[in-house]
Amino acid sequence: MFWLEALSYVVTILGFPTAILVFVYEQRRRNANEENEIHRQLSAEYDDFLKLVLDNSDLLLLRRAQSPANLSEEQLERRDIIFRMLVSLFEKAYIILYDDNLSGDAKRRWLSWEDDMQDWCRKEDFRNALPAMLVGEDDAFSQHIIAIADNRGAVAG
Repeated sequence: MFWLEALSYVVTILGFPTAILVFVYEQRRRNANEENEIHRQLSAEYDDFLKLVLDNSDLLLLRRAQSPANLSEEQLERRDIIFRMLVSLFEKAYIILYDDNLSGDAKRRWLSWEDDMQDWCRKEDFRNALPAMLVGEDDAFSQHIIAIADNRGAVAG
């Protein structure tokens, strides 16, 4: 009987901390999976956006230099709508993924989005349209992307 009582104490002493460690591990794993899923969904939205850019190749959106001046009113309107969609997607990524103290996988995920922002901010048409598109957007996001644009796509501090 003494052995059973001693065994129950050992199970209590070792089992309870082990259960806590397993719980914490599972929570971290679940959080990481959720973050990966959010990033996957945002990446899929960006892929869809790039398909839209391809479908509107007449707008020459991927050029670094400004588009030709002979775009029609309809083309200019399509371009502005596409740029607004992109800014909206970048803002969503910023709000969901960005934090001042990122590290590890979270930092890697964010830097891939910042690379895309830098690439688009190197495009003169996008940079010129950006201030008007940021009216009413999240202030922190607006400051972040304007800093990138002011550096013409260089890494913003």
